Amino acid sequence: MELQQALRGITTPLVTPFDDASDIDEAALRDLIAHLLENDIDAVFPCGTTGEFASLTPEERNRVHEITVDAVDGEVPVLAGAAATSVAEAVDYAEDAAAIGADAAVVTPPYFHTANAPEGNQRFLERIADRSPLPLLLYNIPACTGQRLEPETVAAVAAHDDVLGLKDSSGDLEYFLSVVRRTPDDFLMLQGYDALLVPALRMGADGGVNALSNAVPEQLTELYEASADERGDELQDAVSELFGACATYGFAPAAKTALEYRGVIPSDAVRPPLVEVHEDGRETIGNAVDGLLETSE
Repeated sequence: MELQQALRGITTPLVTPFDDASDIDEAALRDLIAHLLENDIDAVFPCGTTGEFASLTPEERNRVHEITVDAVDGEVPVLAGAAATSVAEAVDYAEDAAAIGADAAVVTPPYFHTANAPEGNQRFLERIADRSPLPLLLYNIPACTGQRLEPETVAAVAAHDDVLGLKDSSGDLEYFLSVVRRTPDDFLMLQGYDALLVPALRMGADGGVNALSNAVPEQLTELYEASADERGDELQDAVSELFGACATYGFAPAAKTALEYRGVIPSDAVRPPLVEVHEDGRETIGNAVDGLLETSE
């Protein structure tokens, strides 16, 4: 229950900074986490989609988790990325994260070979939950997994004692609300689509897991606090402009560009198949960041 309460706010799905040799830039990752803690982020999520987990080796994922837990030093929860295509691999990631000191694990349905029926995803997630030493946050991101977690599937898995809630990055508010209606009040519903954060919060969301909070954490935390009033509308409009740029150029590359623009990390380097944002895009992102910062002045 304490962890669930802590996640009622803004969680940052961390980018994974790389140096010019495409190695993990450990110092930059620590600087990023310090930047987030200084701006009152409620939790961090390393090795998610924005963290380019699919481009990391298992050893690198484990190292990112180690650095994150150490840098956070107990100030906020750490949700470790454990997405995998097999139950055994997801459990391995969860076990490694638990040994490091993470607080929860985040799992998607399997990707590449998708379930041939909804109960396949239910079995997959329940078997991970049965074996994981950490509580689980489910992650619905159909654009990357090739399938969505059906509301009925989420409702069934929500009955498991070790399943905390759902991060929904579908961008489908109707879907989000259908899951809210089908799940218990203590099942966390976290909006992962930044442009829908205020509408979702007004209609039952408990918080957000938002890529833009890497670069503008102070604005996202203010938006969360002000979501019920006109200030929330103003901030959502400004966030949506930056979100549009990120949707155009990709969330990991665009978030890194925004972080480099703000001087938080030294490089916007990404790994293939991603590419860095081109110059016109960098200007667009910089202008959107400036507009958002001015909104908060």
